[in-house]
Amino acid sequence: MTRRAVLVLTTLFLTLGLAAPAGATGYRYWSFWTYDSGRWTYATQGPATARPSDGDVQGFRFAVSEDSGDAAKPRGTTSFATICARTPAVRGEKRIALLIDFGTAQDAPTAGRPPARRTACARVPSAATTADALAAVAGPLRYDTNALLCAIAGYPAKGCGEQVSGAADKHADGGGSGPSVGLYGGVGAVVLLGAAAAWQARRRRHA
Repeated sequence: MTRRAVLVLTTLFLTLGLAAPAGATGYRYWSFWTYDSGRWTYATQGPATARPSDGDVQGFRFAVSEDSGDAAKPRGTTSFATICARTPAVRGEKRIALLIDFGTAQDAPTAGRPPARRTACARVPSAATTADALAAVAGPLRYDTNALLCAIAGYPAKGCGEQVSGAADKHADGGGSGPSVGLYGGVGAVVLLGAAAAWQARRRRHA
């Protein structure tokens, strides 16, 4: 490798490091999840239309996400037997285990810590929706004019699905993206600078 080639490659890596993207735009909102076979799955319909069965476990997570593939999952206990242990079955009603995760301080719309995540067992009429179950145990709920769920138990006090820049690095629980181009560029620059120094040292010894 010639000295010129080393310097060109080093400059390329440094440029990549400086030009790394700051992060994509995301949205701050409550995501809706269903729990089945030991895993959380992003719900395919909204809580106002979903009609869970007795024994189902569902969750809500407040976080900043770019899309459903990037959304942070609810954290904590997910066992129906544990959450609904003290709620007996009643004829004509159903029990829905709910996990409500208010997210992390990084996801909060204002300074301060969000409420602690909680679980609740909602016993509701057999035809009730998830929204009905949520209202029974975690009110007040707040919706926007498009029926988007904006707040659970009054949190957050305002705002609804607003855009947030730099969402790629928001999740404190491992939900963010992998190492940035800037990181790889910095490592590559260090390696190439070392190669340049070694090449110059060999050249002086053989002069």
